[in-house]
Amino acid sequence: MRQTGKPYEPGVEEMVAGILSGDRRMLSRAITLVESARPDHEAQAHQVLDRCLSVKSETMRIGLTGSPGAGKSTFIEALGEHIIAEGHRLAVLAVDPSSSRSKGSILGDKARMEKLAGRREVFIRPTASSGHLGGTSPRTHEAIVLCEAAGFDVIVVETVGVGQSEIMIDTMADFILLLMLPGSGDELQGIKRGIMEIADAIAVTKTDGGQAALAAVSKADFEAAFRMLPARHTLRERKVFLTSAITGTGISEVWQEIRDTVSSMRSQEILPARRREQLRQLYLGVLETMLKARFFSDPGVQAAQPGIEKQVLSGNLTPFSGARKLIEAFEHKP
Repeated sequence: MRQTGKPYEPGVEEMVAGILSGDRRMLSRAITLVESARPDHEAQAHQVLDRCLSVKSETMRIGLTGSPGAGKSTFIEALGEHIIAEGHRLAVLAVDPSSSRSKGSILGDKARMEKLAGRREVFIRPTASSGHLGGTSPRTHEAIVLCEAAGFDVIVVETVGVGQSEIMIDTMADFILLLMLPGSGDELQGIKRGIMEIADAIAVTKTDGGQAALAAVSKADFEAAFRMLPARHTLRERKVFLTSAITGTGISEVWQEIRDTVSSMRSQEILPARRREQLRQLYLGVLETMLKARFFSDPGVQAAQPGIEKQVLSGNLTPFSGARKLIEAFEHKP
């Protein structure tokens, strides 16, 4: 019997049953659960994830990144129309920059995807990055697992924005699309090799109006940049598309490229191998998080840390020696 005055929290069985039946409210609760830092929530979340990982289905994971102002959310809304028109169920995990103080999301991608947000076939989940490097949130991969168990067969992860650290998306997506603005060829030096090397294709956005000539030059620049990089897959040559979310130009061509690439990866047994590597990365990430939590909650570490930190800050102990002493405290060495 539910106690009055306390918020209702579904158990593992009820939550898993709801997810598997496609209950979007229960899916949202499950994602909130895996994002929680409470130890009791972590144990429950791992039980839910274990059950959801046992559900096997053919899905497509798309990572979408781009420079600020490239129109990522608008592009996703236009692309989403093509995806659901073919009978797919779409989940969008939009990772927003977060406040350095509250750790909450600064932007609101769901508000910028009004058409998709109203569709029953679509689930949109804005998530704060919480200061996590790599362009994703600390629990993006787990959220993907939950969305797939809920029956969403196309998952789009929108990263925070372009930068060398954005390559974490490569550990969880099958196809990575990089959005760039017309005239942004000069940004290639700032982006460096990291994000270009993991991109399967580039979409030059906002090519409508008077941007056509500039967009054509940018397309040539990006194609030249791709030719100087090692091949992403031996299956297909990486392409650059001219697109406009307003006019619809190039959107269907991008979707076709995504489908064809993932289909080729599946037929050549590249996708199963990639999914195994994604599971390995998830396992290592969870292990690192659990070890870190156990380390800092250890009584020996908690007792020794203030004194060691004080010595480091006063210059009486180097950071390296301080870290070693803290590890010795964890290992309970004299």
